[in-house]
Amino acid sequence: MKISSKTLVATCLTFAATFQQARADVVVIVSAASTAKITAAEISRIYLGDSNIMTPLDIANAPLTRRDFYTKVIGKDYAQVKSRWAQLVFTGKGAAPKELAGGEDVVKAVAADPHAIGYVDSSFVNITVKVIYTVK
Repeated sequence: MKISSKTLVATCLTFAATFQQARADVVVIVSAASTAKITAAEISRIYLGDSNIMTPLDIANAPLTRRDFYTKVIGKDYAQVKSRWAQLVFTGKGAAPKELAGGEDVVKAVAADPHAIGYVDSSFVNITVKVIYTVK
């Protein structure tokens, strides 16, 4: 069976569009009990160690979610943020965000601590947490 290049391109484009639509939004969450009203700029300050109004949690096993969060909200890639935290830890000015295995773990930890903040794929959100920011 011979496939034309036009058919192959059309199939690839359809697959790419379907994959993009299947991925949910990345959202920033806090405990449902939290009264925090936080801007994107403040989220960035928390995750860069410039603000301690909330305890940031990180997600280890979701590279696309992590990439989207750091590049679109923080304006840096994960390696740059990790380097920043290494400097803060070395100088005794902060402790890096705790890394949790996956979205379910982040939701559980945030739900249990009204001072915690995390980011997850929106498919993990439930009634124990509330979304305070959607990554665009």
